[in-house]
Amino acid sequence: MQMSETRQIAASPAEVYAALLDPDMLIKCVPGATEVTGSPEEGFEATVVQKVGPVKATFKGQVTMTDMVPDRSIKISGEGKGGAAGFAKGGADVTLVAKDGGTELTYDVEAKVGGKLAQLGSRIIDGFAKKMADQFFNNLQETLEGPPEGDAAETVEVAEDAPKKKGWFGRAKS
Repeated sequence: MQMSETRQIAASPAEVYAALLDPDMLIKCVPGATEVTGSPEEGFEATVVQKVGPVKATFKGQVTMTDMVPDRSIKISGEGKGGAAGFAKGGADVTLVAKDGGTELTYDVEAKVGGKLAQLGSRIIDGFAKKMADQFFNNLQETLEGPPEGDAAETVEVAEDAPKKKGWFGRAKS
């Protein structure tokens, strides 16, 4: 399974690059991550809990960073074993380019699975892999930029003497 996407992030290439190498940032961004330890030089060890179709598994694996060109590009490779569920491995080539006062991030992802996971069929696996990649880069973008403006918590003030509205449940009880 292969996919590519480009997105614009309102942060400098240096900030985005540093975030990709930070284990604290990775645990926030990797969907289902419960633990990420290590360093970019030595590699990271990660524990991720995920449900793929009817199969839920805890994957323990290694993530390595190679072909690192500071503030420009990085290759991320990972491999995890999920016990009886099987294994997953893949990689992403990430390229960063300064553009429009931020960073244009382009990624090319390749993923493979084996064991029970492979028996689920390529449609489920491809959809899951795309969802995981999208979620990771969405989380990275939101962590660097803050929540989208439309999602900002809005406070609504209600006058103390305003009549209390009852929902259907409140009306049913009265």
